[in-house]
Amino acid sequence: MHNTSPTWLSESPDDPFSVHRSASAVLDRRGRVVAWSEQATAVLGYEADEVLGRTVREILVSDGDEALIAEATAACLREHGWFGLLPVRHRSGRRVYVGFRARRVRRLESADEWLLVGSLAQDITQWEIDRSVLDGLFARSPVGVVVLGPDLRILRVNQAVARFGGLPPQAYRGRRAAEFLFGPDADLAEGKLRSVLETGRPVIFAEQRARLLHDPNRELFISISAFRMQDPSGRVLGVTEIVEDVTDRHRARRRLALLNEAGTRIGRTLDVATTARELAEAAVPELADALSVDLLEPVTRGEEPAPDAMGPLRRMAVRGIQPEASTVMHPEGHLFSFPEHTAPARCMADRRPVLLATLEGESAWSAAEPERVARARALGVHSLLVVPLAARGVVLGLVCLWRSVQPEPFEEDDLTLAEEFAARAAVCIDNARRYTQQHNAAEALQRSLLPGEVPEHPAVETAHRYLPTRASTGVGGDWFDVIPLSGLRVALVVGDVVGHGMHASATMGRMRAAVRTLAHLDLDPDEVLARLDDLVDQLATEQRQTDESAPQIVGATCLYAIYDPVSRHCAMARAGHPPPTVLGPDGRSHPVVDVPAGPPLGLGGLPFETAEFELAEGSLIALYSDGLLLADGRDIDQGLTLLREVLAGPARSLEHTCKAVEDAMLPDVPADDVTLLLGRTRVLAADDVATWELSAEPTAAGRARTLVTDCLTEWGLEELAFTTELIVSELVTNAYRYAGGPLVLRLIRDGNLICEVSDSSSTSPHLRQARSTDEGGRGLFLVAQLSERWGTRYGRNSKTIWTEQPLTPDRDAPAI
Repeated sequence: MHNTSPTWLSESPDDPFSVHRSASAVLDRRGRVVAWSEQATAVLGYEADEVLGRTVREILVSDGDEALIAEATAACLREHGWFGLLPVRHRSGRRVYVGFRARRVRRLESADEWLLVGSLAQDITQWEIDRSVLDGLFARSPVGVVVLGPDLRILRVNQAVARFGGLPPQAYRGRRAAEFLFGPDADLAEGKLRSVLETGRPVIFAEQRARLLHDPNRELFISISAFRMQDPSGRVLGVTEIVEDVTDRHRARRRLALLNEAGTRIGRTLDVATTARELAEAAVPELADALSVDLLEPVTRGEEPAPDAMGPLRRMAVRGIQPEASTVMHPEGHLFSFPEHTAPARCMADRRPVLLATLEGESAWSAAEPERVARARALGVHSLLVVPLAARGVVLGLVCLWRSVQPEPFEEDDLTLAEEFAARAAVCIDNARRYTQQHNAAEALQRSLLPGEVPEHPAVETAHRYLPTRASTGVGGDWFDVIPLSGLRVALVVGDVVGHGMHASATMGRMRAAVRTLAHLDLDPDEVLARLDDLVDQLATEQRQTDESAPQIVGATCLYAIYDPVSRHCAMARAGHPPPTVLGPDGRSHPVVDVPAGPPLGLGGLPFETAEFELAEGSLIALYSDGLLLADGRDIDQGLTLLREVLAGPARSLEHTCKAVEDAMLPDVPADDVTLLLGRTRVLAADDVATWELSAEPTAAGRARTLVTDCLTEWGLEELAFTTELIVSELVTNAYRYAGGPLVLRLIRDGNLICEVSDSSSTSPHLRQARSTDEGGRGLFLVAQLSERWGTRYGRNSKTIWTEQPLTPDRDAPAI
């Protein structure tokens, strides 16, 4: 059914003068009541037959109110109507205030009468307040009010909407949102209002962008609340929309969100370049359309710039939402200086930010780089913001922000936000710079303590890898070494000091130096580890005594191997270190390599064992630290299996093998230091070795001289015969005199001529300066003068004195 009630029946029940609530009466010209309504009875208590025909003064006016009634009557006659409050006597006898509206009416017989419509004063007061509130909403409220009909066409707007909309209030009447709002924004707003009309559910504080068609460059955000309007019968009349300009609040909230995001995104690593890129990612596109970060050249190296430094800048990060921005901005890594008097140059010189809302006044840049400025303008660049990166009172560089797509120019609020970004980034960059400086120093120390290029050795072909851990962990204590020994033997060593940092590196350097010293004593591997164990224990004790707050040495591991290319003999011992991997020439694991683990160094009192075996020519020895095996979350067994698979791959150079191991077993940045040392064994040709056994008798020296002369003649080294005869004669004579038993004489030819004399004695020969009256004591002195190097090594039941001579005689050698 359609509602057919007349319009007046739809009046608001809150209106005190509505037909539902107001009392009405008619007075003739003499003040007598000639009509009385039911509502009048309800308000004043008099029935109609009690008042009809009687005067107002007689029944409704209390004693003492006559003057007020007379004054109101006179005003009504004078103005032909009246509105106001008067005291009226209720039937119960009490005085009540009633608000009256009086109008003169005329009957058919031309008699004048007065129509009175009234309501209790308290109802009228509330109604007046409501009317004032409604009037205030449309005339004086700072919050926008829009009244729309069921077709969502505007019926009325208040002054607030007119102010931030930029049009007079009457200009909105009859229009739709799409006629003054940008299309998507209008669709979003009308969608909310249509939902209110259809469902009756109000919208509360829904925020959205509101771009005005007549002012598209203006950023405007509004908050919308809306409710459905309907009459008492339930007929929908439209929707009322409360609109508030929340642009400033939105910007403040956006700035706070950007700062919070910047706090989580900037400075996640201790790396200068990464921190610069994080700053660029945090600011684009939310704050700027393009951004560049430039640092003074010393900062990029981890150094601290001078307080007044004005040197060249290195571009560390570039980010823009337009691909064409690369034609305007210098690329990452570029070293340059900004032209003098430009905004960036002024920022660096004054140590203060520069805000250019428009580039029209930037004449210095236009004059210095006209082509670049032309390209920038073609891209739409219209506003520039330059902020210094400063920490601890030192300027590290600057940040340049551009706007080209966002139509709004930079303003003071943007400058404040950019300064906050720059301050956070500067502290992080300075921390990263200082850490880089310390890390570079520690890494330089560590690398200086490790061997550089390992020289070629006749016993083994070698290749190695050392990969430090990530910078945040600090340098470690991994190390390796290849140490030439007497008799063309070689020692292969890997070790690992537990922990990271300068202390670990320093301890590693001391251990490596100690191992080199012990190696030249020609000790067996287990003896080397035993003495190294004592050293680690001693170092830990000294460190505890000198600096208890410093990181303590809690242990170290080491694997020491000796290979002899003449006998193909290999001896190994390890102290808590991962076992070696030894593959034969065919790529299969060596069946007899089982090196006892041994305790880590520094525990003291526990023995180490040496494993001995022979290796075929071309065998592969792989020594490594546990960082290689445990990388990528593997356990030791998985790491060993994978390593053997890679090493057993197709035959290739050792460098290629190292690269294959690195690719297969290591992530981009290992979690721990990684050391890998590969050695492929060589065997000295039988033609380059001569060995004789001599009896300990007076003729041994003469026989030795003859054997040596014949051998050198056969090798074509006759020029070395004289000095070698002298050396052999002295060594064999000493062995005959002081050792006894059979003697072994051996010559080795490879780069140098090596002469060795072995006996069964463990006595230690000493080089000394003989007095003029001494009959002996000049033998070893003579040997030392004739040879380039000499020394003694000990076996289990023997000792060997050896010498080395260059194959080409030294023309400057002292005459004998």
